[in-house]
Amino acid sequence: MGFRVVRPQQCKWITRPHEPGEPARHVAELSAVANFHHTRGNLWRYEPGAKGRRHRHRLQEETFVVLSGILSMYVEDPAERHDIPAGGLIHVAPGTPLQAANNADHDLVVYAYGYPPEEEHAEILEPVI
Repeated sequence: MGFRVVRPQQCKWITRPHEPGEPARHVAELSAVANFHHTRGNLWRYEPGAKGRRHRHRLQEETFVVLSGILSMYVEDPAERHDIPAGGLIHVAPGTPLQAANNADHDLVVYAYGYPPEEEHAEILEPVI
């Protein structure tokens, strides 16, 4: 088949590990359901105050498209904060440290797209927030 349609009800949301009382992040992994072969894609939902782990990918570039809310992305070293509103995006080159957060008082939904899909895990760094 030359295409794949993914409907919202097909997305299985997985709550990522977090500390008790800490706002959660949830991910819908799309790569398998969308039949991606050469890329990687996920939907992320951050509760107000939630933050991701600071990391960097050795080979994978990442693009984050904000679907709703405001993404606060901390990139480079030292970290610079960039707030990206719904409809905007940020593209992060391989080797660039990044940490995503939702500093707003409402949910954030982001589509994250990576190429090439790395088989190894990202390097985890000390958080900046």
